[in-house]
Amino acid sequence: MVGARVAGASTAMLLARAGARVLLLDRGRRGADMVSTHALMRAGVLQLSRWGLLERVVAAGTPAITSTTFRYPGEAPVTVAIRPSPGVEALYAPRRTVLDAILVDAAVEAGVEVRHATAVTGLLRDDTGRVRGVRTSGGDLAARYVVGADGVRSLVAAEAGAALLAAGRHRSAVRYTYVDLDADADAAGGGTQWLYGDGVAGGVIPTGGGASCVFVSSTPARLGRMRSEDQWRAALSEMAPGHPAVDARRVDRFHGWSGLPGVLRQASGPGWVLVGDAGFYKDPMSTHGITDALRDAELAANAVVAALAGDHSALPAFGHLRDELARPMLDVSDRIASYSWRGAGVVPLVKELSVAMADEVVLLEGLAAVAEGAA
Repeated sequence: MVGARVAGASTAMLLARAGARVLLLDRGRRGADMVSTHALMRAGVLQLSRWGLLERVVAAGTPAITSTTFRYPGEAPVTVAIRPSPGVEALYAPRRTVLDAILVDAAVEAGVEVRHATAVTGLLRDDTGRVRGVRTSGGDLAARYVVGADGVRSLVAAEAGAALLAAGRHRSAVRYTYVDLDADADAAGGGTQWLYGDGVAGGVIPTGGGASCVFVSSTPARLGRMRSEDQWRAALSEMAPGHPAVDARRVDRFHGWSGLPGVLRQASGPGWVLVGDAGFYKDPMSTHGITDALRDAELAANAVVAALAGDHSALPAFGHLRDELARPMLDVSDRIASYSWRGAGVVPLVKELSVAMADEVVLLEGLAAVAEGAA
């Protein structure tokens, strides 16, 4: 496994739980923070619950999110209660320093060997061209399968020659920070807030410790002109007049992301597999990156286990299923990231995104039923 973040650690854990011998490599240090939207959608919470890890997320102080409020230009806010379902009593948005550590710890408990501060520099191949391991800063390592979970700029994908299946045309630039909303929880609504203006969007996401992640996103050109904190807060105020987050005390520095267009890459080939952003990256305004990583971790792990047992159709089938789920998400996320909508013109796009999310939940609930039947 190359990459010990959400997708890599989850896939490694599931492979080890299934009896595979797994080595998990990451070039970074354990517990390092990273740019993230934090928000787990229903399908992501369901996965953590099924794997027995949701309790750890809650124990780390991550607050339950029981409602979502949408604020569209010129319209009254619309608040939707989170409907409880088996395994999903609420939504959560853990900091990556919390979630990633939980997943790595669970992988170790399952028997995975983890090596941080280990850079992968290339792939090894046999005489037929099949990938048979990786070249690292510490030497060559052999493997029957190399799983690349090394992000949108994946070295594994580049070295393997993964074909580009689809690509977006637009990208969101995002600037976010954390503010203290603990004292204003009731005024803030106690849930996630998704904000939309004319060609700009934002959000308020409770993450734990009394802090909420607050972001503003738009085109790179527009966000580039938003140079001061006052300008950032003014954009927030335009989308959510009077919201406590607008004037809340900042408890962290600003973080930013200049954006990349979405990509969908070939999911697997001889001796290699891609999961997470390495295989499928969509604009962060989808707020679905973590959830998709957890989904594909299970689909890919199941396929690798089957391939190790001799089922040569398993990995192509994984790619086909992932592509069916990914293409609608990539398409609507890219249209949102155009920021060409004005006023309530974004509403149909948000609804279309919700439909794509619902299809994913149906799939994962089906996997849960199969697992219960096998047990």
